Amino acid sequence: MADKILRLGIPKGSLQDSTIQLFAQAGFNIYTSSRSYFPTIDDPEIECTLIRAQEMARYVSDGALDAGLTGQDWIAEHKATTGNTVAPIADLVYSKQSFRKVRWVLAAPEDSRYRTPQDLAGATIATELVRVTEHYFERLKIPVKVEFSWGATEVKPPRLADAIVEATETGSTLRANRLRIIDTVIESNPQLIANNSSLDSKWKRTKIENIALLLRAAIEAQGRVGLMLNVQRSNLDHVIAILPALHQPTVAALSDDTWVAVTTIIEESSVRELIPKLKAAQAEGIVEYPLNKIVL
Repeated sequence: MADKILRLGIPKGSLQDSTIQLFAQAGFNIYTSSRSYFPTIDDPEIECTLIRAQEMARYVSDGALDAGLTGQDWIAEHKATTGNTVAPIADLVYSKQSFRKVRWVLAAPEDSRYRTPQDLAGATIATELVRVTEHYFERLKIPVKVEFSWGATEVKPPRLADAIVEATETGSTLRANRLRIIDTVIESNPQLIANNSSLDSKWKRTKIENIALLLRAAIEAQGRVGLMLNVQRSNLDHVIAILPALHQPTVAALSDDTWVAVTTIIEESSVRELIPKLKAAQAEGIVEYPLNKIVL
């Protein structure tokens, strides 16, 4: 029975809530407590552990966890620091505030002389992402001193550092601290990762791949809704010409053979303009419904 348990790492910190929400949409309910690092999950074959995203690749690589979720940034930092790798299972584009990638950017004070990476030769750079930042400047052949920052990195320039490398989604925090983005060092989004030892187990590999399938399906459903409507066959071509679709709308016959039912998946943002057009095209019984998962 012990072999029928998958040890899964959930990222603690900024990605925690969005990861738990994503799992809920994928069909897994995870329950956390402020007093425990071991959330419960409504799947008896999974044991969850809250681990900082910065450490996730290490514990998966070492075999303490079978699989986990962390960003490409911390996977790259782990590889650059230790030389060890993990197996990528699924690329999952979501973040703390949205379903898009995060950028680690090189930024300097707005009123400074630093306008390009080359201007920073000999400068001090503060960041949590030390090894990736060092590799970035090494590739550009620019000598700098990279210092580890324990947080609040935006306040370091100009007194404690000349520039920083920091993660951002919108750039608003950098602008609020009067920092100007000079360049993008690395783009990152979460990945489901595993170690090769766990993947050698047929049961664990299948379990991990099934989780990946459901998480990807939940992400595909984000921002999309289903739409059902009835239309007379004589108006069908006009209605289909109006409808966007994931692939092609599904058309099914009704008991009255002069009518058909049309089902499709569309971007939620287009619904408010689309429904009046469908009504004008003589569609009837228009129903919009939410989606949890889309399996491609």
